[in-house]
Formats: sequence, C-alpha cells, structure tokens
Amino acid sequence: MTYRIAICDDEQRQIEYLTSVVSAWSKENGHICKVCTFPSAEAFLFAYEDDKAYDILLLDVEMRNLTGVDLAKCIRKENETVQIVFVTGYADYISEGYEVDALHYLMKPVSPKKLCSVLDKATHNLEKAEKRIRITYDRQVDFVPLSQITYIEAQKQYVLIQTVSKSYRMKCSLADMETQLDEYFYKCQRSFIVNLRYVTRINGDCVTLKNGAEVPISRGMAEKIGKEIIRLF
Repeated sequence: MTYRIAICDDEQRQIEYLTSVVSAWSKENGHICKVCTFPSAEAFLFAYEDDKAYDILLLDVEMRNLTGVDLAKCIRKENETVQIVFVTGYADYISEGYEVDALHYLMKPVSPKKLCSVLDKATHNLEKAEKRIRITYDRQVDFVPLSQITYIEAQKQYVLIQTVSKSYRMKCSLADMETQLDEYFYKCQRSFIVNLRYVTRINGDCVTLKNGAEVPISRGMAEKIGKEIIRLF
C-alpha cells in the first residue's frame, strides 16, 4: 500500500529519527511511504492548503507559536480520517488528544517498536475506514481514498480522475470505474461522475464543487442530484 505521512517537529534530529523509523517500518511491511517533513505547524499548514492528501500525521506537541494540538484542531475541521499521532515529552497534554480523536501519544524518547506498532494500527484503521481504488498511471500505482476524488471524466479510452490535490489519467472505461465507487458518486452526465461529498451548488447545467470547479450535468438532472444529496446527507 502507498501512504503519505507528514512529520512535523521543530527539532531536526527528531525529524531525522522518526523518518528513519518510518522508512524501516515501510520496508519491512512492503508499504510505499511518501514522507514529508515540516519544521513548524505553520509550515505544514501552508503546504496543506495546496495538498491535503495525507494519511498519517506525526505531530510534535511542544512547538513554538502553534502547537501540535492546535494544528490537529485545524486539520480535524475538514478531515476526519487522517490518523493523528502526537509525539511529546510530557504527559500533561494527553487529555487534549481526545478533542481531536488522536490515535496515540508517543512519549519521547520514542521507541522504534512502539512507533511501528502505532503505524500498524493507523494503517489498519485507514484500510477499515475507507475504501481505496488502485490507479495506474505513468508506470506508477497509487491507492487513492474515494473521499479524495472530486469527479471523474471519460476521455475516449481513458478516464481523468480529479482528486483534491492531483489529477490522474488512466486507461480505463467510465463504466469500469463506476463499479469501484461508493454511493456518494453520481453519474451526472454521460462522460462525468461527481462525488456528491464535494457539491456545494446545483445549477441547471452544472454542479459547483467546494474548490470552485464546475462539473457539467445532463438536462433535468439537477432535481435528481438534489434529492440524492438530501438522501445521503
């Protein structure tokens, strides 16, 4: 499996140590981990505005200005599935973790065995909580959570899969894609399937998504989409 992991800590030595443990864990378990590191909560939030596709967050609690707990509260406002793990030198903050549904607190110095155990639990939760689809592109493979896909467009022998942070072009039919999706995906036009989780406005000829993108819909489809949104949400 492929996982995106963010490590946020204002101590470079700690970042390097956690990265090395994550790397060893992923190799041992046959995972592909894309690790991004950040020296502060502010740096992470700046990057997160453009790319929200993270699976696991390892957050230092005691950072300057914005703490790891503050950062987690910001993330939880729009992301309920990301696995949050706090790293701290003090037990005083543990109660605050309940507010953001933290997976675990790791006390410094972090034990490699304990961190690996927590990563196992995080990936288990991710697999259980949400279905992912396999996307093959440019001789690469990504496993993308359904909730990250905003819409899918048929393009002759290919489909364009648009996520919150990236576009994929894969050789596949729209019909084949449709069989892999959940009930939140709606075929709104012959060439388009939209994720109703992201629809904020329904117009006569299109729907508007949270990011401002517009997806065309067939004539007479607006009312059906509206009823489906009411049923699901």
